[in-house]
Amino acid sequence: MQRRDFITLFGGAAAAWPFVAQAQQKTRVYRIAVLWGGSIANAPQIDLTEKFFKEFGWSPGRDLEIAYRWGAGDTELNKAYAKEIIGMKPDAILAMTNSAMAALHREASRIPTVFVMVSDPVGMHYVRSFAQPGGNVTGFTPFDPSLGTKWVSLLKEIVPEIENVGLIYNPEPGNNSASFAGPIEAAAPLLGVKSIVRPVGDSAGIERLMSTLSGKPNSGLIFLPDAFTSAHSEAIVAAVAQHRLPAIYPLRLYCDAGGLISYGIDLYQLVQQAVSYVSLILRGANPADLPVQAPTKFELVINVKAAKAIGLAVPSTLLARALPPLVSLASFTSSLLFAPSTSPAALTSRLSGISIVSPKRRNLRVPDVCPGTSAQTRLVALS
Repeated sequence: MQRRDFITLFGGAAAAWPFVAQAQQKTRVYRIAVLWGGSIANAPQIDLTEKFFKEFGWSPGRDLEIAYRWGAGDTELNKAYAKEIIGMKPDAILAMTNSAMAALHREASRIPTVFVMVSDPVGMHYVRSFAQPGGNVTGFTPFDPSLGTKWVSLLKEIVPEIENVGLIYNPEPGNNSASFAGPIEAAAPLLGVKSIVRPVGDSAGIERLMSTLSGKPNSGLIFLPDAFTSAHSEAIVAAVAQHRLPAIYPLRLYCDAGGLISYGIDLYQLVQQAVSYVSLILRGANPADLPVQAPTKFELVINVKAAKAIGLAVPSTLLARALPPLVSLASFTSSLLFAPSTSPAALTSRLSGISIVSPKRRNLRVPDVCPGTSAQTRLVALS
């Protein structure tokens, strides 16, 4: 994509669709709209989306026109863009995050829509069921609300003394992140957690909650899947560090920004799968016949540098999940943290699905040698 095209899209061009050369008029040109509800405009997302469409046989700019809008986690902005997109009358819509899908659902459109990163689509009445969506909407949900139990147990494991937990998400209407609160609150007493608190009001409630908990001993945070916090991940992770609160996040991107621990899905793969559904719809498939899919593989990411910054010693039992039992933890950390040029080939089959990020953020990805496992565990060392 040319830089001028990106700038035009970023600015919200008056023309809804790019011009198509007269020579291409003989080919049917399909039009789709992409609403990235939880991020700001950026060229890499355009490149990634178009890369996936090319993999499925499309030629963006030739037989496929794509209009992009970015909601930046802002509820009102997503509503405005949803209305604009419906007015474009595209052949299909790709909705990224809860905020985007909630805004589009509000418009009651019949345009085929594929969602990504949307939690509890049945409970939100976007689809009738996973197996039979039953309407014009289908997609890929990254999290089931029951995953909240896993987050609170992992937070308790990495910080055993935790008694007070704050749930972090944008509490404004149209966000269904709170659906995760029930399982967390049910599991909390069994794990010795005495109180669970939620933000109130609007997004400013997040900072108020963190400020309150920073003054209470044995407190920590659980970040729920949320477009607002995702769009502002770097600033929010910095605020968490300033308050010196241990926190668990739903996606690796927070750990890449300096967060302590995350447990969630591979977002890259999820977007690729969603594009495959859009491709099928453009070729005649009915969204009602495409089942909603949930992930079967998750990854645990531990940021050792972030742990050290707040005086936490990551339990060896937790780190052991990232290391086969025949590998010495001391020799493993020494060989990788102090020799970042170590070749992945030198580690060979002893290591399973581990990714190390060195001080220079070099990714040493070791091939997974345990196919069939339901989760990949990775150790992120930023020291």
